Amino acid sequence: MSVAFVKEESAETAAETQLPDRVISPHPNLVTQSGLQALEQKLQEARTAHDAASLINDVNERRRQMAGPARDLRYFAERVHTAQVMPDPTSSETVAFGSTVSFRRDDGRAQTYRIVGEDEADPTTGSISYVSPVAKLLLGKRLGDVALLGEQELEITRIA
Repeated sequence: MSVAFVKEESAETAAETQLPDRVISPHPNLVTQSGLQALEQKLQEARTAHDAASLINDVNERRRQMAGPARDLRYFAERVHTAQVMPDPTSSETVAFGSTVSFRRDDGRAQTYRIVGEDEADPTTGSISYVSPVAKLLLGKRLGDVALLGEQELEITRIA
């Protein structure tokens, strides 16, 4: 029977609806407690979207609508499974995972970031990943220390 007379799509078209997996970082999956909660929320959202898409009657549309949630389910399930919750810093003497650190650049700009896990990092809202170049420079430093970022100096002005 010709494919034109069946509701199923060809194998080539079906393969087009399978999205490649999201890249999993090679770094340890360190997270804050709120970062773990955010990952669990994203996993639940992916499950909900996947379940909703599975109810679509048209097989072609169902495959298309399930592709994104299926990929997200795999990714967030892995990230929740491998998450290593880091305790909040016990001291504000040195910059550590979970610290909020303020620094001043050579040009006078002052910036403040919280150092968090990769999935929870968002520089636009004030958080950077612990594996980012700036965070790597700041980790272990103390108030008043200067870190060199290329030609620029970053002077630590506050640790919380």
